[in-house]
Amino acid sequence: MKKHLLIVLHYVATISPLMAQLPAYKFDFGTNKPAKGYIGIDETSLYTPQKGYGFVSSEAKIESVERNKKRPSLTSNFITANQRFYFIVDAPEGNYAVKIIFGDAKSTSLTTVKVENRRLMLEKVKTTEGVFSTQNFVVNVRDSVIRTFVPNVSDARNKLPNHVKLKPRERDYWHWDKYLTFEFCDSLPKIAALEITPITNVSTIYLTGNSTVVDQNLEPYAAWGQMIPRFFAPNTEGVSDVGFGMSDVRTVPKSEIKNPKSPIVSIANHAESGESLKSFISEKRLEKVMSLIKTGDYLFVEFAHNDQKIKDLDPFVGYKDLLKQFINAAKSKGAKPVLVTSMHRRVFDSSGHIENTLGNFPEAMRQTAAEEKVPLLDLNAMSKTLWEALGREGSKNAFVYVPLGTFPKQDKAIQDDTHFSNYGAYLLAQCLVELIRQNMPELAAQFKKDTPKFDPSVPMPFSAFHLPKSAYLSVTKPDGN
Repeated sequence: MKKHLLIVLHYVATISPLMAQLPAYKFDFGTNKPAKGYIGIDETSLYTPQKGYGFVSSEAKIESVERNKKRPSLTSNFITANQRFYFIVDAPEGNYAVKIIFGDAKSTSLTTVKVENRRLMLEKVKTTEGVFSTQNFVVNVRDSVIRTFVPNVSDARNKLPNHVKLKPRERDYWHWDKYLTFEFCDSLPKIAALEITPITNVSTIYLTGNSTVVDQNLEPYAAWGQMIPRFFAPNTEGVSDVGFGMSDVRTVPKSEIKNPKSPIVSIANHAESGESLKSFISEKRLEKVMSLIKTGDYLFVEFAHNDQKIKDLDPFVGYKDLLKQFINAAKSKGAKPVLVTSMHRRVFDSSGHIENTLGNFPEAMRQTAAEEKVPLLDLNAMSKTLWEALGREGSKNAFVYVPLGTFPKQDKAIQDDTHFSNYGAYLLAQCLVELIRQNMPELAAQFKKDTPKFDPSVPMPFSAFHLPKSAYLSVTKPDGN
């Protein structure tokens, strides 16, 4: 599969014109004779810029399956493949409600869905013969353009491009491009239909942080920010019935963009490996978030691993001052700042307890939250309980410990006590879910109904965890330590 080329969108003076041009799609998977109002998608439907949607080439053998040619319907056909496969659509920056129908009239199916940079949205969707499952979620799409409008400034100056300062490796990230990327995987994926609808009344959680939070783009690395969307259940009532005839795609006028009665939660993960509070500001990442954030949104702030390496950055002075900049920026937009203490590294002492390698930075964040009267999610404290419960050996499964020769071109074993495996990232996301439940009940109300309480002293065993790996692998450690 070819890497997506990062396409920088032209600068737009305000967000509203862009929002007015967001596209809506309705796809009937498995047929070139679609149901009324849907676009037919079969195994030959490769992406082209002219269409703006389609599969991207990969090693997967994609197959269209027809179960009832005489009476075609959305559930009489589907797309499947012998391994994970990718489908992309052109999608400008914004939030989108996604509806997917899974299943097979004559057999079973099992599908996991990730989007963008391996962001987990749906886990282990199972169907039995003749029974179909309709699942909904909300996905955030973004680009690197910072769209602002400065009153009383000439139009020429307001049209000057302003962008996040991306690192070279980010130019291959699937969350900075112009596409919405779907990864369909697991042992028996079967997709019958896919609908994508722009929505505007979304309560967006903006994640800011480093490699422990970011949507890691390559296996075997992962972070909690790309796992936590799986636990939120959007109220998508009224957002999946936008029709657009038989044309391939149409743009939805702003007046038609659906606005469900209840707020919907969307996760916008702006974290990046190697970042500190200072670099997040200097690279214009905070400016990007502030150009989007609004009343009713949340700003989650989790930094320490890289901040502690900055010479002369005192945790109780400079670090606290930087945290307050983030807090005040969010409040100025009517958003709610939330501080998240950084999790412990995997460093055990001789008695089997976790050592604190973060110095006074977690305590400085706790003090800042109390002083500024903002919610605190103490992941630092909970991760200590978690890693100690797993033990010195068991906790290796939660971090990137990979024997020599496991991956192509891997010339040495990987033993990383900072960055997480899929298992570790998932456990940390469960920690965040429990901390939100304990400290932010209004946000916890948006969790899926089947989300259980989490006790970090009794975590899910590694043997019980299964998440299909994505196709792309790297033996290069992310920035930061």
